[in-house]
Amino acid sequence: FVSSQVEILDWETKKQLCFLDKVEPNATIREIRLMFHKLYPRWYPARQSIKLDPKGKSLRDEEILQHLPVGTTATLYFKDLGPQIGWTTVFLIEYTGPLFIYFLFYFRMTFVYGLDERFTSSPHPVVNLACICHSFHYIKRLIETVFVHRFSRGTMPLRNIVKNCLYYWGFAAWLAYYINHPLYTPPSYGKKQINFAVIMFLLCEAGNFSIHVALSDLRRNGSKTSKIPYPTKNPFTWLFFFVSCPNYTYEVGTWISFTIMTQCVPVGLFTLLCFIQMTIWAKDKHGTYLREFKDYPSHRMPIIPFLL
Repeated sequence: FVSSQVEILDWETKKQLCFLDKVEPNATIREIRLMFHKLYPRWYPARQSIKLDPKGKSLRDEEILQHLPVGTTATLYFKDLGPQIGWTTVFLIEYTGPLFIYFLFYFRMTFVYGLDERFTSSPHPVVNLACICHSFHYIKRLIETVFVHRFSRGTMPLRNIVKNCLYYWGFAAWLAYYINHPLYTPPSYGKKQINFAVIMFLLCEAGNFSIHVALSDLRRNGSKTSKIPYPTKNPFTWLFFFVSCPNYTYEVGTWISFTIMTQCVPVGLFTLLCFIQMTIWAKDKHGTYLREFKDYPSHRMPIIPFLL
């Protein structure tokens, strides 16, 4: 092989940052990131966005230099992504918060509702049930983070963690305040409504977990290659026949059932926001599948079968 030369410019100023000589043609972008890191230690690989075009998409770690549309001297552009934090750490922080914040309200700490004896316990069994379901949801998320999820991207910008925690932690406090409030009134249709909601909740949680396991199995052996997810023998994964992101479908179903169970307006508003956000994510993922795979099933919708 004839060795290549790689010139790396600042994506904004177009100023040359480094010139790498005698780079193997079969070198990956990951290897080029490591070479760049040796010259600029403060820019570790996760902070680097390496592009072919200043306004283009970041090149993936596994892409090979000789397969890119470049000559013997490749010009690449570098963008600093800022301090990064691992996705596992992100999820552990995001999900641990709601779990413990909810308990502050469930146990009716004196600084929340006051010292009145009436405020120390709830006469409504649904309040206890809601606490169990809410805790189960976030414990499940923590278990998935540690044992199930395999992330295609290793990190996210550190600045985003504050925004994400405000969202998850803030809503957990808001929901918990009203559900555990001494003046809380139980659902209109009593046990029938609650029992229906609990069954729906558990089915959606099982479905969500099943989809996460199926997606994780696509990345066995550390593979980061994108693949089309298909239904497995597990009936909960059959939703893949109709939508690209059934994990989001089940997640929204979980919060709809929690809304029905508690009949609480803040929970309903949180569910609506979840649906809007997850629809955006699902449409984005669906679009990525369509671009990457010419044989992608045409009948699938992003999040709601046959509709959306």
